Amino acid sequence: MKKLLITLVTMLAFTGAAHAVVNINTATQAELQTLPGISSARAKAIIEYRTKAGAFRATDDLIKVDDTIDMRDLRKDVTITGPTLIRPVAK
Repeated sequence: MKKLLITLVTMLAFTGAAHAVVNINTATQAELQTLPGISSARAKAIIEYRTKAGAFRATDDLIKVDDTIDMRDLRKDVTITGPTLIRPVAK
């Protein structure tokens, strides 16, 4: 019983935060802005770039849009395949 209570409390403690995995080839401006360091202007630039140049072939191609984007912060949050997802993470 004690283990069950501890498990439930632990699970509830970790449900507060959300982590986004954003597909940079299909994301909306609002979805792109959930990424660290991506402002409204950068999100628009990403959408404009992929409209003109086509789909990104690698996540690191984001630096072609703006070479000041810090990929060290973004790599874990972006993808080029699959849907954009929001999932819970530990605080």
